[in-house]
Amino acid sequence: TMALCLKQVFNKDKTFRPRKKFEPGTQRFELYKKAQASLKSGLDLKAVVQLPPGESINDWIAVHVVDFFNRINLIYGTMSEYCTEKSCPIMSGGLKYEYRWQDDSKYKKPTKLSAPQYMCMLMDWIEMLINNEDIFPTRIGVPFPKQFQQVCTKILTRLFRVFVHVYIHHFDSIISMGAEAHVNTCYKHFYYFIREFSLVDHRELEPLVRMPQGWGG
Repeated sequence: TMALCLKQVFNKDKTFRPRKKFEPGTQRFELYKKAQASLKSGLDLKAVVQLPPGESINDWIAVHVVDFFNRINLIYGTMSEYCTEKSCPIMSGGLKYEYRWQDDSKYKKPTKLSAPQYMCMLMDWIEMLINNEDIFPTRIGVPFPKQFQQVCTKILTRLFRVFVHVYIHHFDSIISMGAEAHVNTCYKHFYYFIREFSLVDHRELEPLVRMPQGWGG
C-alpha cells in the first residue's frame, strides 16, 4: 500500500492531492483573501500574522492551518524526488532529531518510518482532520470544538518537521531548483504565525535555531 499511497501523493504536476479550498462567500474565504492581500502587499511578516481587529482567533487559525498545509504540500511535492527510501530511511532533522509516527489507527505506538512514508502519513492525517466538519466546521454558526487549538498545535508541530527535514537534508536541492526565496518566505511566515499565537512548543523549534545562510532573520 505504501507504493500506492506515494503514487497518489506525488502525482505528475508535483503537487500533492487537490488543494483544500475555501468556499467563496464564506467568512473564512473573506479572511483568506484578506490574509493573502496582506502577504502580497509586502508588509512585514510579523504584522501580517496578527489577528485583524474584530475577527475570531479560531477562524484566523483555521485559515492559516489550511493555507500552510497547501503550501507545505507544494514545497515537499517539489522536493519529493530527492527524498526517497534510500536517501532518507529515517524521518529526521540531522543526527540529533528523529521523528516517529503515531496516530489513532494504524500506528498506536511511536514508530520509525522513512521520511517519504512519514510525509505520506502526515499529509493523509492532516487532510482527514481539515475535512472533518466536527473539527474544522465550515457552516456559519457552527462552533469550533473545545479542543480545536490543541488539534491545530499538533498539525502545525508536525508541519514544522517538514521544514526541519527539508532544510537540513535537502537544502542543496532547494538552491539548485532556485526555490530558496520561496521556501524561506513560507518558513518565515509560518514561524511568525506559530510564535504570534504560541502554537508550537519552543523545544520543537530547536533544530532550526541556526537557520541556513540567506534566511536573513
